[in-house]
Parts: sequence; C-alpha cells; structure tokens
Amino acid sequence: MSDFDLVIRNGLVADGTGAPLRKADVAVRGGKIAAIGKVDGKGAQEIDATGKLVTPGFVDIHTHYDGQATWDTQLNPSSWHGVTTVVMGNCGVGFAPVRKQDHNRLVELMEGVEDIPGAALHEGLKWNWESFGEYLDAVEQQPHDIDVAAQLPHGALRVYVMGERGAKLEAATDEDIAQMRAITADAMRAGALGFSTSRTLNHKTVKGDPTPSLRATEAELTGIALGIKDAGTGVIELISDFNQPDLETEFGMIRRIVETSGRPLTLSLAQGLSSADGWKRILRNIEKASSNGLPIKAQVAPRPIGVLLGLQGTINPFITHAHYQAIKDKPLAEKVKAMRDPEFRAAILHESAEREKAHPLARGIMNFDRMFPLGNPPNYEPPKENAIAAMAARSNRTAAEIAYDLLLEDEGRAFLFSPFANYADYNLDCCGEMIAHADCVMGLGDGGAHVGIISDASFATYLLQHWGRDRPTGKFDLSFLVKRQTQDTARAVGLHDRGVIAPGMKADLNVIDMDKLEVKSPDMAYDLPAGGKRLLQGAKGYDATIVSGQVIYRNGQHTGALPGKLIRGPQPAPVN
Repeated sequence: MSDFDLVIRNGLVADGTGAPLRKADVAVRGGKIAAIGKVDGKGAQEIDATGKLVTPGFVDIHTHYDGQATWDTQLNPSSWHGVTTVVMGNCGVGFAPVRKQDHNRLVELMEGVEDIPGAALHEGLKWNWESFGEYLDAVEQQPHDIDVAAQLPHGALRVYVMGERGAKLEAATDEDIAQMRAITADAMRAGALGFSTSRTLNHKTVKGDPTPSLRATEAELTGIALGIKDAGTGVIELISDFNQPDLETEFGMIRRIVETSGRPLTLSLAQGLSSADGWKRILRNIEKASSNGLPIKAQVAPRPIGVLLGLQGTINPFITHAHYQAIKDKPLAEKVKAMRDPEFRAAILHESAEREKAHPLARGIMNFDRMFPLGNPPNYEPPKENAIAAMAARSNRTAAEIAYDLLLEDEGRAFLFSPFANYADYNLDCCGEMIAHADCVMGLGDGGAHVGIISDASFATYLLQHWGRDRPTGKFDLSFLVKRQTQDTARAVGLHDRGVIAPGMKADLNVIDMDKLEVKSPDMAYDLPAGGKRLLQGAKGYDATIVSGQVIYRNGQHTGALPGKLIRGPQPAPVN
C-alpha cells in the first residue's frame, strides 16, 4: 500500500508565501497537501522534480469563461499556463440572471465587450437557467479540468431588473435598487464569489450601444454593495475610465461604497498612452484608501495590453480598405494568394495613405509608430526601433508596405502587435512598479475573451519567464513572483484554501522547468461552437499541472483527468 497518492520529489519549492526557495518533497493525500520537506513514504504516483520549480497552482482572478464553462471541459488557454483556479464574470458581463426575452441582448453585450463570436454563444449556451444560482448549477454540472468561480455581472442584473430601461442607461428607481440588492444577496448566498461592474466607454455591445452599467448612480452601486454586505460575503470588481466627471470624484464614490459595505474591491489599472502617469494618480488614491484600512486593490498586468493584428484575426491594418473587404471572408490560403498578387498589393497600398487620414478606425489600427512584429517566440517588450514606422524610416519602403509584407509571413499566420496600454515609454518599467506594489494584484488576463484580437491568458507564464528569468534589468525573485500569482490573487477574492504549499491546503500544484519556460506564439483555432474561431496561446516548460492531487497536464498534454470543481463562495483556510 502507498503512503500517499502523489509525491513530488527533490523540487525547488516556491511555496506561495514569498519565502526563499528550498529543496523539498511535496506529498499529497486525498486532494490535500499532506507533507512538505523530506518525505520518506511512497506515493502511488511519483514525479521527479529534480532541478524543477514546484509552485502552487496559479489563481487567475480575471477571466471570461462564462459561456465556455457551460459547454467545455478544458478551460484553456488558462489551464495550459499553470492556472488551476479561474474567476469569471468580470467587467459586468455574463449570462445570469436572465429572462428568456433577453438572451440575445446578453449575447450581444458579451460579443461586443469581450469579442466572443455571437454564433458560438448562440449555439453553445443551453440557457437552462434564469437565476444566478441556476446558472451556477449549470456550470457545476459540466466537468472541468480546473476549478472555476463566478461573479454576478452588473449588466445582466440591471437588464433583469429594469429590462429596456436598464439597457438604455436610465437611472434605477428606489424600487429597482431594492430588487437588485435582494437578488445580489441571493446570488452571494448561492455561491457567487462577488459582483462586477463596468463604467468604461470602451465596453459596448456588438451593435455599438454602451454597456448597461455605464452610468449607474452611486445609489445603485451602493444598494448592490449592501446586498453583498447582507449576505456577509463577496468581493467587488470594477473597471472605470475615471472621468465621470473626474478621477477624484469617481474614486471618492468608490471609497464610499467600500466604506458603506465593508466589502473588498479591485479595480483595473494600466498605463494609458495619452496620460502616461495617470495610473500613478489612481494608485496614490488606492494607497490613501489602503492606509485608512479600506480593502481596495488595483488589478494589473505584467506586460503591454494590446491587440494582435493578423489575417486570421478580427482586425489588421488593412481591414478598412475596399480591396481587402473583397477578400476578408475568404479562407486564409485564398487571402494570402490574393495579397501576394503584385496588382492587388499595389491597389491596397495605394488606398493606405488616404484611408489612414480619413477613416477613424484606420487611424487607430494604422498607428505604425506603435506597431511591432510579434515574432516567434513573441516579444512583448520590443525596443522603439523595432516599430514598423522606425523600420520604414531606415528603409526605402513605407510603413504600410512593411506591415503588408509582415502579415504574409508564415503563410499569413504572422501577427503584428499594437500595444495601447502599459507601453507609453516603449518599455515595461511601469509594469515592474505595479508588480512590486503592495496595493496591486495580478489580473486582467481576460482568459476566454477577446478571442480574435488579444491573447493574454498567458500572463502567468510571462510573469515568471520575463520578470523572473529573461529581463535584463528589474527582475524579481521567483519566490516573490510566485506569491503574486498564487497566495496574493487567491486572498484577494477570499480563497484561503489554496495558493500556498502547506499541509492541509488544496493540492493544486505546478512542476515547471524554468530553463524551458516559454510563452508560445498564438495560433488561431476553429474549435468554438458553430466553428467559431479563437486565438490560443500555449506554453512550454510545464512538466505537470495538478488539481486536487490529480495530474491534469503532463508536458503540455491533457491527461484526461477532470477534477475541477465549481467554487461556491469564499473558502476558509484549513484547520490543522
């Protein structure tokens, strides 16, 4: 008889607390960590981790698997990157509560805000729920590779209570707010991990309408937060432009909501291009709130946030051109053949100069000063001289010509990268400051969303690869980076049973070959319902990923194990 279900031997353990790395064995029994140190007993399964890094499973608190979790067993790409727990329902979008007549409205909102194909959602969603609790039941019935938690989305809640008035941004009445408060409390008691809302103009439906929660009043948000307080559990996630009417006014409202409800809140934070230091003003407000005992943190990213431009994706620099419109729906091979024709090339490039000046969308996606070849492997911190405009200045070709030719590399599968946040200074120093800051927590990877233009679910891998190994300056200790993606993210959403390797804790683990760790170049897959397409970005270097003591991935390959569970509400720390 074996003493343990699993023993990982001779690994270099980063236990999630930030303590120095140490060589140790990790033993697992009954889905929990049974021992760490020198383990003499035998395991029914053993993994030799000599020379490898052993970490807790990564906890990703910002994903959008709300649809995928109802139909798919594997929550990839996140689970390819050592993530063993995902939190969905962010940014105020999701699919419950919902009345039958509003199914299409919520699909249009998710399609517009998160770039998830509407056809895939229409075919994949079973809609065998109305209340948020019933939605959780539907998620729970679907086996998964990793654990999943859900938040109550403001957009769905508002439309459920107010109908057309909610979608048209009308102010909620006292009666509306009372109903939202009651439904919120019920959702928390049913197992919602928290509530999310969006106050940004960037979030629109596929028809171009603003997200329903855009202009929610302080009274409405306070009422909902009091619903969370009524239940005695739940966190708040918020995204804002901080210009309604200004940063100080908006943040003052956020402070009051947290003061009134007592519930923890995280908000999205990134460096903008137009106001390179604006994020520091927001962070200073968070620091003041934190010093006053208010549980407010910023969700931040470890690299630029930007769009991928390619012939397979949703957009590319020539998407607005009339000649490209004639081929945009053709299969990739036919697009490439057409674009390699000298006459076709000349025609598109002839359009470029005027199109770049005249078309609003073209002005944004043809910003060659801030557009780079992504490369393989991807380079997310390219120097300014690698920008396409800089390349053009050194050659006898225009920027449009260079971009055109780059898109045709790898038989049209190449991508260009256009960062719109965290890259104002053509470096990631701002990200380094955010990673190091005690009032920041890792997030914003958007796993499951933006499937045609962004592929950021690989943030967890990039955090260790770039900031722990590859960056020439400003690197962090691996133990600190692991803590940032495990204990810190888990605690931020009330999950105290995971994120640390210690006896009694949930046995979610990674065995990582740091010498081989690498974010792969993204590929386009056509595996969503109705043949919908999505960008998938894998990783190298994960020898094993383990959930509740079961190995779910070995050397990047799924083992078939599906131990993932729905997390209902916060989880207490084990009592030893």
